[in-house]
Amino acid sequence: MFVQHTCIDFGMDKKKFSGDSVVTGHGLINGRPAYVFSQDATVFGGSLSRAHANKIIKIMDQAISVGAPVIGLNDSGGARIQEGVDSLAGYAEIFQRNVLASGVIPQISLIMGPCAGGAVYSPAITDFTFMVDHTSCLFVTGVDVIKSVTNEDVTSEQLGGSKVHTEISGVAHKSFENDIQALLNLREFLTFLPQNNMCSVPLRSCEDPWDREVPFLETMIPPISSAAYDMLNVILALVDDRDFFEIMPKYAQNIIVGFARMNGRTVGIVANQPKVAAGCLDINASVKAARFVRFCDAFNISLITLVDVPGFLPGVHQEHNGTIRHGAKLLFAYAEATVPKLTVITRKAYGGAYITSSSKHLRGDVNYAWPSAEVAVMGAKSAASVLYKGKSSEEAYILEEEYREKFANPFPVAQKGYVDDIIEAKSTRWRLCRDLDLLANKQLKNPPKKHGNIPL
Repeated sequence: MFVQHTCIDFGMDKKKFSGDSVVTGHGLINGRPAYVFSQDATVFGGSLSRAHANKIIKIMDQAISVGAPVIGLNDSGGARIQEGVDSLAGYAEIFQRNVLASGVIPQISLIMGPCAGGAVYSPAITDFTFMVDHTSCLFVTGVDVIKSVTNEDVTSEQLGGSKVHTEISGVAHKSFENDIQALLNLREFLTFLPQNNMCSVPLRSCEDPWDREVPFLETMIPPISSAAYDMLNVILALVDDRDFFEIMPKYAQNIIVGFARMNGRTVGIVANQPKVAAGCLDINASVKAARFVRFCDAFNISLITLVDVPGFLPGVHQEHNGTIRHGAKLLFAYAEATVPKLTVITRKAYGGAYITSSSKHLRGDVNYAWPSAEVAVMGAKSAASVLYKGKSSEEAYILEEEYREKFANPFPVAQKGYVDDIIEAKSTRWRLCRDLDLLANKQLKNPPKKHGNIPL
C-alpha cells in the first residue's frame, strides 16, 4: 500500500501518492479466498504506471500459485502518458498473466468507470466481463480521436457503454444498474464457480427435491411445430429453486447460456430459444455458446444442453460473414469437451445444428428426447421440396406428410442408438440429477497435444 511511482519527468516527481492509483489484496468471498485489484480513479485518473502494473502482476502471480480467482475492478483512463513505454510494458505483462491464468483460475472483470486504450484487452481476455449502466465504458479509441480521424461524432456511452457491449458487440457478459448491484451480483456469481481447474465444483445444500417431477413441462411444447415458446421457462422449472444466473442475456438471444444448480451441484446450461429467430444458430449465437462451453470444460462444470434448433440461420449476410467458421467453433467446443455432457432434445434437431448441439456423435454422455422431438436432416416441408421436386401440389402435400410421419418423432434416432431414451418431459429433472451423480467421477482424456487449433 506504500508503493509509489518512480517517474520524474513532467513534474511527476512532485506528485506522488501511496498506493499509486490501485488497491490490491486478497480476502474471503463467501468463505473462499479471492484476489482483487481495484483501480482508483481519484489518483491520476486511475492511469496505469509501471508501479501500478507491478502491484497487479504480483497478486495475479499469487492467485495462480495458490489457485484462487482474481477479480479486477476497472476504472482507469488508460496508460500513464508521462511514463511512456514503461506503462505499455506494464500492460503487456498483465496480459501475459491473463493468458497464463486462463483455464487455471477464474478471472472476472467488473468495469466501474472508463476503461480505454490498452486497458481494454485485459478484460477482453478474462473469462467474464461485467459493466455498470451509465457509468462504465470500454473502447480502444476515445471519442476525440474518432472525431478527428473519421469525423464521427459520438459520446462515450454511444461508443462503448454497457448497452453497446451487452447487446451489440458481445464484449461484456452482463450489466447492472449501479455499483452496489454489480458487486452483490459478482459475489453471488462466484458461488457457482470452482476455485481453480483442479477443484470440483462447489456443492450447496439443496431443499428442492432432486426427484421432483415437473408436470408443467408436459404441456410446454405447442402442438404446432412452428409455434414459439420460452425455453427460459423450461430451464427455471428444471433447476434448483428456479435459480439461474444467465450469461449474456441481451446478446444473441436465440441461445441461452448460464449457470444453475442441479441437486446442489453447479452445471452450465446451453439452450436454444425458440421465441427468438426460431432458435436458429447464427454467428453470434455460435460464438456465445462456444466460449461458454469451453469455460465449463476448463473448470470441470458439467454441461446440460436443451435442444430445439431448426438449423443454422440462412442468408447471404451470415454466409459472407463466416457462419461456417463460427459455427465450427461451437462444434469444436462440444467435441473437445471432456466434462459430463447431458442433452435433452425438446423438439426440433435438424441438420448440422443437431450434430453441433452436444449430440451423441460428439461424445455426449446421456442424450434424451422428449416425445415431441423431431430429429432429421431438415424439416418436412424443405425435405419434400427437394425429394419430390416437380410433383403436383397435391402429391407433394401427401409426400410431405409421409416424410413428417416418418421423421417428426424421436423413434428413428432411438432405434439407431443416437438417443439413449425417450422420456416423459415431467421426469427430466430427476433423470438429469441422477445422471449427474453417476457421471461425477467421469474420466476422459483427449490425445496428448500442445493445444487444439480452434477455428477462430
